[in-house]
Amino acid sequence: MSIYLDYQASTPVDPGVLNAMQPYWETYFANPHSDHRAGWQAGAIIDVARNQVAGLIGAASEGCIFTSGATEANNLALKGAMQAAPAGRNRLVTVATEHSCVLESAHWLKRQGYELTVLPVDAGGLLSLDALGAALGDDVALVSVMAVNNEIGVIQPLQAIGARARAAGALFHTDAAQGFGKIPLDVEAMHIDLMSVSGHKIYGPKGIGALIVRPGVTLSPQMHGGGQEGDGLRSGTLAPALIAGLGKAAEISSGRMREDAEHAEKMWNIMTSLLPHPHRINGSVASRWHGNLNIAFADIDGARLIADLRRLSISSGAACASAKGRTSHVLEALGLSGPLAKASLRMGWGRFTTQADIEGAAAMINDAIEAQRRAAA
Repeated sequence: MSIYLDYQASTPVDPGVLNAMQPYWETYFANPHSDHRAGWQAGAIIDVARNQVAGLIGAASEGCIFTSGATEANNLALKGAMQAAPAGRNRLVTVATEHSCVLESAHWLKRQGYELTVLPVDAGGLLSLDALGAALGDDVALVSVMAVNNEIGVIQPLQAIGARARAAGALFHTDAAQGFGKIPLDVEAMHIDLMSVSGHKIYGPKGIGALIVRPGVTLSPQMHGGGQEGDGLRSGTLAPALIAGLGKAAEISSGRMREDAEHAEKMWNIMTSLLPHPHRINGSVASRWHGNLNIAFADIDGARLIADLRRLSISSGAACASAKGRTSHVLEALGLSGPLAKASLRMGWGRFTTQADIEGAAAMINDAIEAQRRAAA
């Protein structure tokens, strides 16, 4: 038996999404930018999907710029905003627990001569609003803070962060790859100028995402060519099948967001009640997405534990970091020591996870930990 609990890395495609994509692989396969009937038919879905994606977060549909995923969207947001910033605003403010594509983009900008402030988080992974306020000044062009952390599931106070950034005259960007379609998000109420989203985190296909840009915000293009998106903001032939999938995934999520959240919390409660003690839950329990559980077992060899759980699809952190054998920078930012960070497991569940999956996974984890503790004793 194999159990999949790595929903932060990727979700399965919803059957409704698969059905929405199918015509654009076979019937409406033409280049959507071609000026003929077949091209128009292929391109018709693009504006529909813009409305579906933007409508989920109260944004203007014309500000939905399709990208290859959240990594490209984050790069376009950070680099594009900083390069287009008015004179005198040359500093970027972000957080130590951001996704690597945000932090790597931020440090790239620093090497280009921009100023960078990386704020710490508390032991629960939350950003201090006082620390943010102290960091803001009239030289700040952009504040970038993730909505829901991909490793520990912590939800940042976006509305308060956005209000402080807006008051300081800075743009506010949020990487919402893990929050879009899962928690209520409203770009106007939360003062969000730029939002990155991804298809394969919300039961859509891989290879598609979007950057939501508030009307009036200027960005410098990062990909040059035909200028297909946003009056030249992003070049590249659009993929109608993938865009149809992202749009349908957003539409489905809109209709069942509460149901999905309740299901995730139910699975969380079952899993946390079954896992052995002593353990430590990494990240705030009070402010989180319950489809994520990052948990550490202090007296356990983490590498051996992962190896012993080969029938269970889980990870020790972000998939991009785990593949390279790196220790989680997110857990380090929370103050976890090397051994404790390496003894942490990240589990994620969602729409298609069953109670039997959770109970079976918990039994596997309990058996593996008991075997280690018995051997150590």
